[in-house]
Amino acid sequence: MRPAADFRNGIRPPSSWAFVRLVYVALFFVFFYVPILVLVVLSFNDSPVMGFPLRSFTTGWYLDAVADGALISGLLNSFQLGLSSAALGTAFALMAILGLRYHFRFAHAVMPLLVLPIVMPGVVTGVMMLVFFGLAGVNDGLWPATFVVHVTWVLPFAFLTLHPRLYGFDRSIEEAAMDLGARPLIVFRRIVLPLISPAIFSTFLFAFTLSFDEFVRTFFVVGSQRTVPVHLWILVTEQVAPFLPAVGVIIMLLTLSVAGIGFIAFARSARRNVEFSQANEPIS
Repeated sequence: MRPAADFRNGIRPPSSWAFVRLVYVALFFVFFYVPILVLVVLSFNDSPVMGFPLRSFTTGWYLDAVADGALISGLLNSFQLGLSSAALGTAFALMAILGLRYHFRFAHAVMPLLVLPIVMPGVVTGVMMLVFFGLAGVNDGLWPATFVVHVTWVLPFAFLTLHPRLYGFDRSIEEAAMDLGARPLIVFRRIVLPLISPAIFSTFLFAFTLSFDEFVRTFFVVGSQRTVPVHLWILVTEQVAPFLPAVGVIIMLLTLSVAGIGFIAFARSARRNVEFSQANEPIS
């Protein structure tokens, strides 16, 4: 039996389930963040062999990572692919969502077809694209082969990200503007687009991150050119370079920066929606 004094004083004995949850959370953070911490530590370890024990502190590996220009070239290629594929994928997703707001024949089949690349294994998609481009006479490389692959990869994610935002959009605002004589294009440009622009921007950044980190599908069609994931793969398979942790830290910081901008844009979008809803609440 539990001591009665504990209950009289308002003190509850520790729950075993609370302890289990605490251990689970601790293990989650350990498995998630300790490898990142180890990567950062190894990037400053002055040792010709990648690993422990630690010798001394150095920043030379970061200079070696960019010395041959391969990483810079891969970064430029990944940025070009990411920006272009994210822009086109987001635009296609937006047009598809706007079209699905109207009823037409076979509209129910559009969404399953759009999200199909997500459920397709990356290796299968890469092989199919390689065979297709070979039969079509399209050469491997960044343009247009890898670009097409990246657009088909980011498009379903952009669609699923934007769809809830436009699905719940209050169409009475558009109808009111049309009743006042505004054309549909003017309504979209002056009313709908300003309200959903933060969501579009955050979707674009999310699509950019997906394209920037894509490896499996890219590996089949990129040919002799390199993106950042392909460059990392070559460093791991051909040479276990001691500056590999430094390359990983650089890529991680770039990805986190883009993700941080996306989170800020999403927070601003949510705050704008709340302010708009409060401003349009009926006065009782």
